[in-house]
Amino acid sequence: MTSLFSIEEIYPEEAGRPVRLPRRQTGNSPQGLAVTLLADYTLRTRAWLPSAAIVALLAESGVTPAGARTAISRLARRGVLEGSRRGRHSSYRLAHAAAASLAIGGHWILTATATARPWDGQWTLVAFTLPQEHSAQRRALRGQLRWLGFAPLYDGLWISPRTLPGPAMRHLAQLTPGTISVFRGRQADLGATTGRDPLDAWDVEAIAGQYGDFVDRWQALLPQVRSGQVGGPAAVRARTEVMDTFRRFPTLDPQLPVELLPANWLRDPAREVFAAVYDGLADVAERHVRAVVTRFAGDAAPDDVRAHTTGDLLAGVQPAGPGPGYNPGPGFSPAPGLGTDLGLGLGAGAGAGDQTTQAGSATRTVGRR
Repeated sequence: MTSLFSIEEIYPEEAGRPVRLPRRQTGNSPQGLAVTLLADYTLRTRAWLPSAAIVALLAESGVTPAGARTAISRLARRGVLEGSRRGRHSSYRLAHAAAASLAIGGHWILTATATARPWDGQWTLVAFTLPQEHSAQRRALRGQLRWLGFAPLYDGLWISPRTLPGPAMRHLAQLTPGTISVFRGRQADLGATTGRDPLDAWDVEAIAGQYGDFVDRWQALLPQVRSGQVGGPAAVRARTEVMDTFRRFPTLDPQLPVELLPANWLRDPAREVFAAVYDGLADVAERHVRAVVTRFAGDAAPDDVRAHTTGDLLAGVQPAGPGPGYNPGPGFSPAPGLGTDLGLGLGAGAGAGDQTTQAGSATRTVGRR
């Protein structure tokens, strides 16, 4: 399955790098910025934008023209974008499947960062075993578990405080038939010398630091946002970057139970700051995107460049239909971290070990008969 975004942006160690959390200091990926940019202003309408306009808008976020063109080309090859050419001029828009996935994902990002639901004290465990030579399958499975909010307490034992929806369980079974078992139960208290804290599956201190950095950075912009002092280019750049950063938090902190977390956990403040920046800059950013598109499109400038707000995403954005001749492209399917088929609006997270878990509900083996 090809995702709109890569889990390696959030957990680089899934690509073999010994890094725990996102490397925000290195900047956002050009493909991620491009997808976020188009979604922010054309999700509902799937408007065609001149490639030169997309390159110019990405340049305002620090992406080089060559990097922007490469990102657009790769997204088109993946089926995330549809392309159209008229003479020497090309235009692109979000493919319908990609737009639908992003609309679902936008809703998921906001619901998954809302106040967590009450926790019943049980953990979901996914145990798997794959031969070393099946490294591609292992990476795919680990990536899917990350999107679902699981984390590794041990190498072959991943856990979450939330239930695993049936569609997600079936999807995991299709990835690696006959290799996965799923349990739901409570942790048995074996004492400090033998038991491992399930929350150790997450680097809670580092996640708290990510929240703190986010709040500090974007809260400082709020006085300018509220007083209307942020110009068009800066507004587009801020909305793109704040969304591209905030969308990672539901995977980093998949509604971990608040009773297990440190006091003053910044999930809610981060969400409030995100909404204030994203919504507060919507109008001025939309006007700027329209101006840039008009500069390159001339008489063909679209009138359907429209910014949406967090309220729109929560209510549900319905992208325009695919239209005649639509082909999603080879290898494309909705992002595993964003699709309703995986039930990710439920959240997920943390862990428990094989020696520290006492089964409290039925054991289920996936992919076996």
